[in-house]
Amino acid sequence: MLRRPRMYIPGFPYHIVQRGNNRKVCFLVQENFAFYLELWKKISARYGVSVHAYCLMTNHIHFLVTPATSEAISDAIKVTGNRYAYCFNKQLNRTGTLWEGRHKASLIQSERYLLTCYRYIELNPVQAHTVSRPEEYPWSSCGSNAWGEAGWLKPHQEYLKPGHSKEDRC
Repeated sequence: MLRRPRMYIPGFPYHIVQRGNNRKVCFLVQENFAFYLELWKKISARYGVSVHAYCLMTNHIHFLVTPATSEAISDAIKVTGNRYAYCFNKQLNRTGTLWEGRHKASLIQSERYLLTCYRYIELNPVQAHTVSRPEEYPWSSCGSNAWGEAGWLKPHQEYLKPGHSKEDRC
């Protein structure tokens, strides 16, 4: 039996979470993280998903995104997850699912919660006691967002409101 497709409201931000099956590790080595992010860069652009923030932990992911169409998030996660799982399984000579069920998606309805979500995502490695400062973690958007580095991320307009320069926003 087919699942009903999820429909998202275009132009509204969502917090996406996806966990490894049985909360097991999905990223073993640095190359796994890098490959997954490269997939996200390409596939999010293809499907019209603006990525504002992200954090890749060893056994789960967080993304703050805004879709251009109602199907964009589902399509991007499906293609990225399938391609990554195929390569991960091939690398470890394993079979089966890598991800635990479907991704979780929460609509961000207020400006204040959007900034809270940015902070939650980028502080995840600190909360997990992986690093002491968020900018030390290489697999999150903290460095790009905090220091205004050019890249593939698209800051949300609410993120840009507190100041015109990166210094003002910090």
